[in-house]
Amino acid sequence: MQLEIRPDPAEVGRARRWARARLAGSGIEADEPLAETLILLVSELVTNAVVHTGRPAVLRLSLPGAEAGAGEVTVRLEVADRSGRAPVPRCVDGEATGGRGLALVDGLADRWGWSAEGTGKRIWCELDRCARGSRSAPACEAGTAAYGGMAYEAV
Repeated sequence: MQLEIRPDPAEVGRARRWARARLAGSGIEADEPLAETLILLVSELVTNAVVHTGRPAVLRLSLPGAEAGAGEVTVRLEVADRSGRAPVPRCVDGEATGGRGLALVDGLADRWGWSAEGTGKRIWCELDRCARGSRSAPACEAGTAAYGGMAYEAV
């Protein structure tokens, strides 16, 4: 499923609402931590596309079906834009109100990356949902991640 995004900051809110509506029937409960993390990642990646490219983009979500239940599943989020510029993580000072989008993606997603696509690029991230009560998979455990020479604890 996908949503066309116009190069307008108001599209970020529309993308969040669209993603939240797609969760219905996916087997992921709206109050699950995975759902809130997914919505935050949608917000960050769509914001990056709108603010840094000024061009239309496409948001894609791959969600499990309702039959997935409470088991382990992977959710994939992609934003394809028409800018050939590679995403560049930035170090910002503590007072800055922006510039942390990719750091959030790096800290919250289980995996993320980007690839060239035609004249643009596709930035993607994946979230793993562990079976309830299971803590055996590495993606289910808290840990420390390294980002640009800095370490922080993923919460």
